[in-house]
Amino acid sequence: MRYKAILFDMDGTLLPMNVDDFTKGYFKMLCKKMCPIADIDPELNVKGIWAGVKLMVLNDGSRKNVEAFWEGYEKVTGVKREVVEDICERFYGEEFLEAKVFTDENPFAVKAVELAHQKADKVVLATNPLFPLVAQKSRMSFVGLKEEDFDLVTAYEEERYAKPNPKYYVSILDRIGYKAEECLMIGNDVDEDMLPAMSVGLDTYLITDNMITGKEEYTGKQGSFKDLVEYLESL
Repeated sequence: MRYKAILFDMDGTLLPMNVDDFTKGYFKMLCKKMCPIADIDPELNVKGIWAGVKLMVLNDGSRKNVEAFWEGYEKVTGVKREVVEDICERFYGEEFLEAKVFTDENPFAVKAVELAHQKADKVVLATNPLFPLVAQKSRMSFVGLKEEDFDLVTAYEEERYAKPNPKYYVSILDRIGYKAEECLMIGNDVDEDMLPAMSVGLDTYLITDNMITGKEEYTGKQGSFKDLVEYLESL
């Protein structure tokens, strides 16, 4: 079949990684940048970040994720958004690039995205919108991709939902103007990528190289990233 749109997850899919190692590694880098400016203990800073992430995941669509994040961060740390937001933006465009050491290579990433453009009308980077756009761009650069390679990149400045909320996928469909059955979601997480996307009608492909949750719950298309490239070639 021909898909109208192909959606890619980032972490563990286009960008192979151990999420825990990546998060711990880059949090240390971020705290080194933020904590002297905010005059805050690194442990409390991390707690504030996680509080903000939690509110983004729970976002009901009434506000943008960026607003939810900073509410959670401010409530836990007592540090105002305006004190550290610009510092964070600069970090994600500069020092964050060094976090590539906490990820792995994917020699098939660029090829897969190129094929997706050949086989579909639109290609979306459906990465969980818990980061600002500058951070999304930095992470895609780790595997040789750039913002211009996608028709839509989800980030916390514009999105009002996050994975695993199915409304995250509905929001993408609304923005690209296609029906769910016309789209393919590619990801490595059964709970965040496959099941919620399927629940609103998207076709799915599970990447098994860096699979996070058990595939016994999932019976759809699946394979390694190399297998995915062959699948896209066959469309």
